[in-house]
Amino acid sequence: MKDILLLIKKDVLIEWRQRYAFNGIILYLASVIFLIYISFIELKPELWITLFWIVLLFTAVNAVAKSFLQEGRSRWLYYYSIASPQSVILSKIIYNLSLMIILCVIGFILYSLVLGNPLQHPIYFLLIVLIGSFSFSITFTLMSALASKAGNSAMIMPILSFPIIVPMLLLLIKLSLESVYGGTLEWQYKDFALLISLVGVMIVMSVLLFPFLWKD
Repeated sequence: MKDILLLIKKDVLIEWRQRYAFNGIILYLASVIFLIYISFIELKPELWITLFWIVLLFTAVNAVAKSFLQEGRSRWLYYYSIASPQSVILSKIIYNLSLMIILCVIGFILYSLVLGNPLQHPIYFLLIVLIGSFSFSITFTLMSALASKAGNSAMIMPILSFPIIVPMLLLLIKLSLESVYGGTLEWQYKDFALLISLVGVMIVMSVLLFPFLWKD
């Protein structure tokens, strides 16, 4: 746990020194939301939900892609000498989860201010956003690690993530639609279980596969 906290602190310090990267992501997020605003006269609640998750998806790709792609060979060797592979991957997941939650909150506020807010159950929707942030952070962190071992190509990460992230995205949209309907909230337990199962599989894959990437 001590190693994980120290590695998270290191990532926070790097992010603070490279604030232009985070500011660029915020600018990208605001630009996409403004583009949606000038492109649609009126958004139906279903389209509002779908576009929101698509915006968060591409924001997550830009935010999490640099997790391992910015790590050079010398830094990998340094990590190898001071920490276990499980500590490294878990620290990256926790850090990217925190980053995604911040971006999701900022994105939700901007999105609601510019495009209105049709939500009838906002607390339920924020719960889905939290689960979605966790899903995106785990998936893209692992794919960033895989891409870093394939010539540091940023284009490989979205391709590797596609078969996993599409089912997650469809489930998140389906679950989120309940938040725009009035009346009694219906909990889709089967969809929740399936989404959490996908997240659990990604966590297990991260813990089991990363040590092999680590030793490469």
